[in-house]
Amino acid sequence: MSTPAPTSAPAPSDSSPSKLKQAITGPLLYLFILGDVLGAGIYALMGTLSAEVGGALWAPLLLALLLALLTAGSYAELVTKYPKAGGAAIFAERAFRQPIISFLVGFSMLAAGVTSAAGLSLAFAGDYLGTFIDLPPVPTAIAFLALVACLNARGISESLKGNVVMTVIEVSGLVVVIAVVAMMLGGGGGDVSRIGEFPVDANPAIATLGAAIIAYYSFVGFETSANIAEEVRDPSRVYPRALFASLITAGVVYVLVGLASSIALPASELSDSTGPLLDVVSASGAGIPEWVFSLIALVAVANGALLTMIMASRVTFGMAEQGLLPRALGAVLPRRKTPWAAILVTTAVAMGLTLIGDIGTLAETVVLLLLFVFISTNVAVLVLRRDEVEHEHFRVWTAVPVLGVASCVLLLTQQSGQVWLFGGILLAAGAVLFFVARLRSKAPAAR
Repeated sequence: MSTPAPTSAPAPSDSSPSKLKQAITGPLLYLFILGDVLGAGIYALMGTLSAEVGGALWAPLLLALLLALLTAGSYAELVTKYPKAGGAAIFAERAFRQPIISFLVGFSMLAAGVTSAAGLSLAFAGDYLGTFIDLPPVPTAIAFLALVACLNARGISESLKGNVVMTVIEVSGLVVVIAVVAMMLGGGGGDVSRIGEFPVDANPAIATLGAAIIAYYSFVGFETSANIAEEVRDPSRVYPRALFASLITAGVVYVLVGLASSIALPASELSDSTGPLLDVVSASGAGIPEWVFSLIALVAVANGALLTMIMASRVTFGMAEQGLLPRALGAVLPRRKTPWAAILVTTAVAMGLTLIGDIGTLAETVVLLLLFVFISTNVAVLVLRRDEVEHEHFRVWTAVPVLGVASCVLLLTQQSGQVWLFGGILLAAGAVLFFVARLRSKAPAAR
């Protein structure tokens, strides 16, 4: 897609030593991104997709992968060019030179992160955990978030080592689905012809596009890796490889799971199921106990919550370092070198959101906010082409960010009016917070 671009002029703000510990290697970063992308959603995704495309589940998954790779290319260039915590908010600040834009981009990431973590904690405390023990959901979710915060504060390397174990378990569940259906097919079961069947009277192209919008959500998560760039060793070399390898790995797994699901069960049964992959495994006759998949789902949810809270705390830290949030949020633990103040605040907000209970509309709004972040990042690549830095970095083809913007706009057109309204309210609230913070910062100077 690109080659490293040597440049000459220095970038003063990037030359200062990092306050954070550079403990993330290439394999750890690969598993971080893979674990964030391969979230709990895939365990329920196939039923929703089958209602749109019938048995052709692989088609929207493949299209969604291609759309995600466009924006990923922009992230690869900007992260290797400016390897600082803060991600999209820092890119927006450099590109547009408007604090309000940078703040709202970062605020969108924060809203997405803490809301996702709150939703994942409630999912963890709900039916998945209920398979083993019956506990009140909200208090359990709050306690779960506290444990996540402790692991996050202990250290990035410890957090990512935990992620390695959880990602392996998470992926193993999907591999089990693929393997048992392969054995089912080898034994003469299943129906391969279903993988090309679309619903009656459905236009294949339109149905695939509509389902790709749903499938695209399963690839969201790769952008969180930009917020830990400051803790990656040799990011110019390591980051692009880890990013593209993890997305392609996730895409291959998704497509194979989609094929397996269609072969094992007809679309009518998949679309009516609330646990489609569990039904697929049961249909294969492999005899795997139901509690095994409940446990795997718990691990997937816990992993997603950990990685999301790592992202949210690093966004907060990066914005504090840039003066977009109070400087106190940039405090780090002296020995652990982790942003304890940002972790404390983001965890408290996520805990507060668990009290809402029903956050379905808010979760959909998170996707809307992330699409705005992606548009900002794709445009920032083009704007910052004239800004040179003194180190080599990844450079993506110019057409890629242009197509990335177009893909995000296409996905935005599919959002409902209710989600647009709710997203607008959240952004307006963020703008108010920004201007209040600016007035408070100017008041001492005026006095």
